[in-house]
Amino acid sequence: MSHAADRTLLIPFRSNLLPQIFCDTVVVGSGVAGLRTAIGLGDQHDVILIAKEAIDLSNTSWAQGGIAAALAPHDTVDNHIADTLEAGAGLCEPDVVRVLVEQGAEEVSQLLTWGMRVDRDPAGAPAMGLEGGHHHHRILHTDGDATGSELARCLIERVRTLPKLRIFDRCFAIDVLVDTRRQQRRAAGIVSWHPRYGLQIIWAKSVVVATGGSGQLWRETSNPRVATGDGVAMAWRAGATLADLEFMQFHPTTLYVAGAPRHLISEAVRGEGAILVDRKGHSIMDGVDDRGSLATRDVVSRAIMQHLAATGESHVLLDARAMGGEGFRKRFPGLARMLGGFGLDPGHDLIPVHPAAHYCVGGVRTDRNGRTDLDNLYACGEVAATGVHGANRLASNSLLEGLVFGARVAEAILHDDAPQAGPFTLVHEVEQQDRGELDLSDIRSSLRSAMWRNMGVERTGTRLQDVLGMFDFWNRYAMDRVFENPEGWEVQNMLTVGRLATQAALTRTESRGTHGRADFPAVDSNLCGHLLWRYGQSGHAWASVGALADVRAARP
Repeated sequence: MSHAADRTLLIPFRSNLLPQIFCDTVVVGSGVAGLRTAIGLGDQHDVILIAKEAIDLSNTSWAQGGIAAALAPHDTVDNHIADTLEAGAGLCEPDVVRVLVEQGAEEVSQLLTWGMRVDRDPAGAPAMGLEGGHHHHRILHTDGDATGSELARCLIERVRTLPKLRIFDRCFAIDVLVDTRRQQRRAAGIVSWHPRYGLQIIWAKSVVVATGGSGQLWRETSNPRVATGDGVAMAWRAGATLADLEFMQFHPTTLYVAGAPRHLISEAVRGEGAILVDRKGHSIMDGVDDRGSLATRDVVSRAIMQHLAATGESHVLLDARAMGGEGFRKRFPGLARMLGGFGLDPGHDLIPVHPAAHYCVGGVRTDRNGRTDLDNLYACGEVAATGVHGANRLASNSLLEGLVFGARVAEAILHDDAPQAGPFTLVHEVEQQDRGELDLSDIRSSLRSAMWRNMGVERTGTRLQDVLGMFDFWNRYAMDRVFENPEGWEVQNMLTVGRLATQAALTRTESRGTHGRADFPAVDSNLCGHLLWRYGQSGHAWASVGALADVRAARP
């Protein structure tokens, strides 16, 4: 029997029996990276933009934190680069970091000309905030805690003006179609599903994966429900190389209220002076890091989890009372409204917080222009692994990343000017057996719980081995089936990405950045490189720092 883990496509189909749609470029994902790619292609390409649900539901629109840019007179590009490299714990690709920071300042300036609102100081200049890991005030916000929502609004409005753009919302991209008729394999389009139109083939000269992250793999997460790792799984099945999957960044401060979603408490709150304390009011970061509550996210998250393990408590507390109730409401109106819904007044009450899965550092290996090692397949944003974040992303570099590399992917596509690959006849058959009923929600819930307990902030080899055993068990029930709806495809994607990430975490026998091994607590200089994974190859490969972006070397 053909298991989904062994299949290059999740569903059986005959291409000539499905509706055929044609475009120059199909962009999968409607967050900042996908939107910026579409804008960069402008009216030069016929573009289809795929949104898994509503176009404005993405990690981008949920982002409270701001956009980092070296725009202030007291700041410099080199300062921003230095902070990014420090956060990345030795695994940043320096050349790519320079691209991010230098082009990022230009991208942010352009956003302002496009009409994005940002908070301003009394003189009318953009107000620059401070967040963890930054040594200078360089973070732009909108309404204190609504930067992502305003950024998404600005980009969506601009995208809607493009004359050759078609938006397919509530459309699920299942798999990348690969043309194997020539010696050099290449992406040729996607197979997708729409609740109204069913399965359809979208043939394209270029395919862009900009699907965001996979935070839903963890029970505790700040991510929306759409973040199920679909793009990484699609690229994997298509044969593109993946990198740095062991590095999941956990945000230190999400609201911890029993039975409630894990609402993010922006890092900007700590930038305004809030501190993390225990039940007695003592700072939990004393003696841990000179930067205190504004240390990098990996340091703060690990300190919190170690404190909870030592005390048996369920959460720590964020003390923002020095701002006063009115001061907090003025600076963070959205957060104040959300906390008020739980009966919390940050001017008087301590805010219960706990770490949660927040940002996937690794993903689909690309060069600095978003090219993967599968011809005509591009990736940008959180789904991509450029090496720009190393082993730990610096706060507020993520929206910047989407802007910069979305723009660069558009430039690369226009430069490459690939010919149309399709249509061609593609037949994929899957042998099926009569199987018992399957509770997908139970598998999804069990997977997320196991990942949080064993693949969370701190890991051990024994626990990781146990999780791999759990994946083997779940795979026997879920990965040899053919599903006909997004719920099933999401679970198969989560099983695919979760197993790969766990295998990567087991392989990296050190603690570095967001990856913490209690059984290997030190940094190992011999492991200062990137773990690479490719479908059909047993085991992993290594790329040294400085070589990750050379996707040509990774081509089979």
